[in-house]
Amino acid sequence: MSLFETGPVVMTTGVREIVNKGPREAGIVRECLERHCRGDRGDLCDDDKQLNQDSLEEEKKTGQSYDSLFSSYETEIGNIYVITECDRPVTTILVNALSVLPVRTWRDRIPVLRTD
Repeated sequence: MSLFETGPVVMTTGVREIVNKGPREAGIVRECLERHCRGDRGDLCDDDKQLNQDSLEEEKKTGQSYDSLFSSYETEIGNIYVITECDRPVTTILVNALSVLPVRTWRDRIPVLRTD
């Protein structure tokens, strides 16, 4: 059961690639979404968790939401982020790009500047 309206749930292409790898990966992403909807903000700092809580409390008092709800989860398939927009029209699931793209060597990650 969700503590708030999520609107439609959408995912980036990076998350879709992970979900399509198999049921284990899809289950991890689904668990992150379920945790977000239950109010478990995952690996956010305490200040960010409090901002989310304040937003939910304000919404209960006034019936209006003025801040987005954000969650971050460090998982075995990479960092998963879930964001519900401030007026709750949509919830988006994102993934850290490095979780999707294979890195062959450290040279693939660091741009090399030539000076000659």
